[in-house]
Amino acid sequence: MSTDDETLKRRYREFLDLMPLTITIAGLPPSEGPYNYNADQLEVRTRTLVTAYKLARQLAKEAITGS
Repeated sequence: MSTDDETLKRRYREFLDLMPLTITIAGLPPSEGPYNYNADQLEVRTRTLVTAYKLARQLAKEAITGS
């Protein structure tokens, strides 16, 4: 297995491990019933999740390193 494959798997695992924390930080409500979000709402939710993921990664890194 190449280093690139190992790095990709490690980053994917990190992403999955941080997803519950990311969703909690984002604080986004679930869709109500059978209604779907429109494109603009999905874009805003995506940006919110990206920002929350960055914060979750930073928090996890600080917790591990103690700084």
